[in-house]
Formats: sequence, C-alpha cells, structure tokens
Amino acid sequence: MRYLLTIALLCASLTIGGCQSRQQAVAPAQAGFTLSATDQTFLDSLQRDTFRYFWETTNPANGLVPDRAPSSSFASIAAVGFGLTSYLVGVERGYITRAQAAERTLNTLRFFATAPQSDKATGVAGYKGFFYHFLDMKTGERFKTVELSTIDTALLLGGILSAQSYFDQTNATETEIRQLADQIYGRVDWTWIQNNKPFVSMGWHPESGFIKSDWTGYNEAMLLYVLALGSPTHAVGTDVWPAWTKSYPWATFYEQTHVNFDPLFGHQYSHVWIDFRGIKDEYMRGKGIDYFENSRRATYANRAYCMANPGKWQDYGPTIWGLTACDGPSDTLVNGRQFFSYRARGAASTQIVDDGTIAPTAAGGSMAFAPEICVPALRAMKTKYGPKLYGEYGFRDAFNPTYRYPARVANGPTTLGWFDVDYLGIDQGPILLMAENLRSGFVWKLMQKNPHIRRGLVKAGFTGGWLAQ
Repeated sequence: MRYLLTIALLCASLTIGGCQSRQQAVAPAQAGFTLSATDQTFLDSLQRDTFRYFWETTNPANGLVPDRAPSSSFASIAAVGFGLTSYLVGVERGYITRAQAAERTLNTLRFFATAPQSDKATGVAGYKGFFYHFLDMKTGERFKTVELSTIDTALLLGGILSAQSYFDQTNATETEIRQLADQIYGRVDWTWIQNNKPFVSMGWHPESGFIKSDWTGYNEAMLLYVLALGSPTHAVGTDVWPAWTKSYPWATFYEQTHVNFDPLFGHQYSHVWIDFRGIKDEYMRGKGIDYFENSRRATYANRAYCMANPGKWQDYGPTIWGLTACDGPSDTLVNGRQFFSYRARGAASTQIVDDGTIAPTAAGGSMAFAPEICVPALRAMKTKYGPKLYGEYGFRDAFNPTYRYPARVANGPTTLGWFDVDYLGIDQGPILLMAENLRSGFVWKLMQKNPHIRRGLVKAGFTGGWLAQ
C-alpha cells in the first residue's frame, strides 16, 4: 500500500451516459456551498468517465481491477475495493443496471471467497483472511513477492461491505452477495497480525514474517482499525484506538491546525466509506473538531503550501495544486532539482516531498471536504491541459509542468511538461466516490447502515451525530 511505499520509498448493455441519472442533487457535504449548474455538468462527465475505468478495465470473470491502465498491470486489491463501490454509484447514476452490478459483484466476491489461502509463498492469493497487495490479473495469485497487506485488505473490505449493504433484495444473487461479504470479512484474523500489540502490523511476507512497521501515527488506517474493532470473529481490543490516537502529530501548518499527514490520500481514504461529520472519538472531542473538519484543514494547508510555492515550480497556484502519492516523471537529478517516479508526495509539518508533480486525485479526493477550492481546481486543470491530462477515463494520474526532460513514460513529448500516460485505480476511486459523497452523500448513507462499521466506530469510542440515531 501507499504508506509502505512511503516508508520504503516506494440499460441492458453498458452505454455510459445513455441512461438518466437516478441521483437527485442534494445539499453538498460542505454546508454553505452550492454547486453551480456548470459544476454539476462537469461532475456528471467526470464521474461517468472515471466510472469507465473500473467497468471497462476489470477482468469480469474474477472482478480483479488493474492497478493501472492502459499500461499492462497486475491487479490491486485496493482498487477492487474502490471498484465494488463504484458499481453501486454506476447503478444510482444510471450507467449500468442493478443486475449488471450484482453480477459483477458476485463474481468478484466468489473469487475472493474461494481463492487459495495458505502460508505458501506461491500459488495463493492470501493468508489468514488477508490478501496480497497485488495479484495476477488472470490467475488471481500473488504477484511476485509482494506483501500480505493489511491496509489494502481493509480498502478491499470497504468495497465488499458497501456491496453487502446495497444489495438488500431477497433474490438468490443478492442474498449470496451478503453471505459472501460476511464470510470474507469474518475470516480476516486481525489478532494474528498484531505482532506488536495493540497495533496491527502493516503486513507479512511468507519469506520473512511480519513487517516491522505497524499502523501508528495518523494516516489512512482509520478504516483499518474500525474494521479490526468491528470484526464479529477476530476483533482487536479496544485499547488499540487510544494507543493509535496517542501517536497523532497535532500541529499547525500554513495556518491550519490539525492532525498532520503529508500526502492527502491519508486524509481521504477512510472518508470514502465513513461519514465522520459530527461523530467524534475522545481525541477529537478534546480538540473540538471532527475528522471531517481535520481533512478539510489538511486540504486547505496543502493548497496554501502550493500557492506559496517555495520550490518555485511551474504553474502552481490557486487552481493548480495538489500533492499526494502518485506517478512521476523519473527518479533523476536535473540542474540541482530532484524528481521522482512513483512517490508519496505531500506537504505537512511531518515532512515535505515536492518535485513539482501534481495529482488531480489530491483535489478530487477532497471534494467532499472543500468543494469550493477542489471543484474549481479540477475544472481548471481539465481546461488548461486538455487531452494531455484528461482522457477516456477522466484524469490521468499526474502531471509535472516543470519537467522538460526525458521520462520513463509520458503522454506525448515533454517539451511543455510531463503528463502521465496511465490512470491508477486507487486514485480514480476517490475522485468518483468523493464526488458522489459531495453531491448526494450516497456512499456515506449506505455505510451508516452497515452493522460492522457501526460496531467498529462505537468500540473506538465515537459518539454523536448519525451514530446516535
């Protein structure tokens, strides 16, 4: 998963847009802001195009979603999680039928329920209920020597549990979906991977055992710990949440006081599935805000840093900003400036990693927190860079207007800057799903009904808001 890369420096047939949207515009997630008619039109096309990534690139036989496209790729289990939830948005928006989504979902869950699990190094998809970070797109087996990933399994489960809550009809297909979701979630042995209690390890290798790093600090692992606490079969102890929050870095960065984490994805991923508005744990009750507000402040701080632009990078400004984990042009030093390929970029009190590379998902994944700055940024990027940045599946992963040198891969010549050729599943997912949470709150409302999510939040000490209903 991305945090590991940081540490290691790592309609019967589909006719998109041919169906009438079933979602009605409602008050956006951020009170006091209203999407304009042109905003709505832009988001209509952005969601429709981004949805295509998951529907068209996925292997329909097993539901595996490629880590990236169009480059040849292995599957990402986290991208599968985003994909499963995207199918539900596709139904609600009229891109596909409920039957189409149910069929794709059932094939996916059948694969994960029956894929081989053991402590062997090859020929398996996972162990102890967890799955390997990357899998072969066709066989579904572990890709090379990647880790058994706790966070990527958690993101996969976010998608699986969203399907469980959505497919609530009594027919055979939807009944099996719900049963398989419980089976897959219940099999995950969270206590086994607590190598250093009370924390959960980042992962495990059959060749070397547990990864030495645990989920501490503050990052995307809120969802992981909610799921670990909410498990009906292998739940971790309630001592894990106060230990987790005790390690938070609370600081002020560019006039925004919040729990800091430099890449924006850490402030976004858990919020895709959990509505943190108005619910608070003991830590946030002490700070007088909630995690939604925390992510809003982190988004504003990221933008403020880019506007200040201490590195003097090309095009940074009020609408061209956004640092998070993403592709980059090359690992090279040119004229005293360090550039990176894939890297967790970001800006916070914890650290700054900035090489002039901007990822649209940084603003896209924060739309629900701060639409007044995120939607204009996305619209400006699409307008300014056109087809170099925006293609058949929405926004390509990243771009660097400063970089004018040879690159490992690029969408055209780099004489006017570097533009990625690929779309990444774990970046497309937050764009699509947080746009939906902004516009309708659909995913949030859906997950409020899931008993496992509610149980995990309550055990973590969250109270108030929708949890009190």
